[in-house]
Amino acid sequence: MSLQALSAAEAQKHLAEFLGRVAFGIEEFVITKGGKRMDRLVPAEENVKLLAEAKGWLDEGDDFFRTMDRIVQDRIKHVARAVVGQLKKDLPEG
Repeated sequence: MSLQALSAAEAQKHLAEFLGRVAFGIEEFVITKGGKRMDRLVPAEENVKLLAEAKGWLDEGDDFFRTMDRIVQDRIKHVARAVVGQLKKDLPEG
């Protein structure tokens, strides 16, 4: 599969054609704007490895998991400043 450079203007004009070429595995495109690489058009079925899918890279008892659990628990207790501000406004003065 070849990788072709494509300007943002060109991509906008002929998007359906380029999407078809990508979907059928003919080409992949790098979209540029002002000569700078901005994004890529690649098949949606591409094998992307996510960290969450990794198996066996940490032992179950690793400190990482305790740290992540603590962070999640702290975030659950967290109240955003915007919410606190709104609650203060809603309280009767007295």
